[in-house]
Amino acid sequence: MLKRITAGFGYIGLAGLLDQPARAGTPKLGPHFAPKAKRVIFLFMNGGPSHIDTFDPKPALKKYENTQPTGQIYKKPNTTGFMPSPFKFARHGQSGIEVSETLPHISQVIDECCVIRSMYTDIPNHEPALLQMHTGNVQPIRPSIGSWLQYGLGSENENLPGYVVLRPTNKIVVGPALWSSSFLPAQHQAASVITADMKVDKLVANVRNPNITYKEQRQQLDLLGRLNRLHLAKRDNDLELNAQIKAMETAYRMQFEAMDSFDIEKENPATRDKYGHTPFANSCLLARRLVESGVRYVGVYYVNNGNQPWDTHKKHNENHLKLCQDSDKATAALISDLKERGLLDDTMVIWGGEFGRTPYAQNDKSGAGRDHHNTAFSMLLAGGGVKGGFTYGSSDEFGMRAQEKPMHVHDFHATILHLMGLDHERLTYRWSGRDFRLTDIHGNVAHDIIA
Repeated sequence: MLKRITAGFGYIGLAGLLDQPARAGTPKLGPHFAPKAKRVIFLFMNGGPSHIDTFDPKPALKKYENTQPTGQIYKKPNTTGFMPSPFKFARHGQSGIEVSETLPHISQVIDECCVIRSMYTDIPNHEPALLQMHTGNVQPIRPSIGSWLQYGLGSENENLPGYVVLRPTNKIVVGPALWSSSFLPAQHQAASVITADMKVDKLVANVRNPNITYKEQRQQLDLLGRLNRLHLAKRDNDLELNAQIKAMETAYRMQFEAMDSFDIEKENPATRDKYGHTPFANSCLLARRLVESGVRYVGVYYVNNGNQPWDTHKKHNENHLKLCQDSDKATAALISDLKERGLLDDTMVIWGGEFGRTPYAQNDKSGAGRDHHNTAFSMLLAGGGVKGGFTYGSSDEFGMRAQEKPMHVHDFHATILHLMGLDHERLTYRWSGRDFRLTDIHGNVAHDIIA
């Protein structure tokens, strides 16, 4: 038997070698099955919004106010005990989903939304939690979800990057590792845009050449392209070199389309007023313009007018209210605007952070805050094939732990990929001797939230 099958093992090895170049490069573009969504806007509330003050009401906290939490917790809290939310919850829409009074605009579009109340992640520290939410790994060594989507599906517009990150400041915690392509080919890296100044020549600075015409640039680029192709042929079609060539072509074409897509001044005043005029509102409006132009994935990082993220270690009730007032209007405007334009059905909007906030108080009563909390938190999804007016899972009576249908970040990623028409187990990339994927060896699709 061994003598007869020995040749078979050889053929298996040969098949792997023959297939290696194909797997090492860009896969055949297109989904594994019919997608529900074509594009994603992730409104990332970096810092971690409190779930029990937004989408997960916990009346039991009032009953047990100032009672010390028991059982396994990540660290010994400096706490005066359980701290109930001071904000009222009410049922909204035909679905009757309970939403905090701090989110009056989102409550008006809640029938378009799915609220996940059973999210959890591994570590309650910003850096590893941010990395896991973006890349599936707590260390800065893996590609981001936007890069995976771009790798698997390609771009809908060759004149713009397929993956764009909008951030009001360059001081986002962790920074570029959150939108890195890592070991994926460099053309899947995000184009990062600082939105502090919304003038279009500031947003996409240094794209236009002030000294020579487009025609002259085209001649230069064509000559450079021919030289690069000769260079590429001698290097066995090196992926990094090929990515650089494609990046230069994209940069040239961006001169024509980017100046239009990034210019929110072209929006009518009524639309501008609907979103608001804060940095976050401007980014939400720009995100809509970008997906409308064919950008596959847009990440919008939240920071309020005072450069404050959702990090409410002190004076939680006061700061939480301010953060909600700033982000609520623009989020709801984006969802309703996409719906009015017929884009919501195949555009997925995600709202949430890297974890939640503790149901117990941090520090003393006078300036009580809420600490990082990773074992239960909420995420909001709208459009893109997700069930609207639907809640998924639950946390326990105090909001301490995910209880019913717990959803880990790996499950969350697997579900997003599924909605985009990608099987998370088949979306792999061979690197350094093994196949990698966004969900590593984990992840289950939450079919219950899919319309």
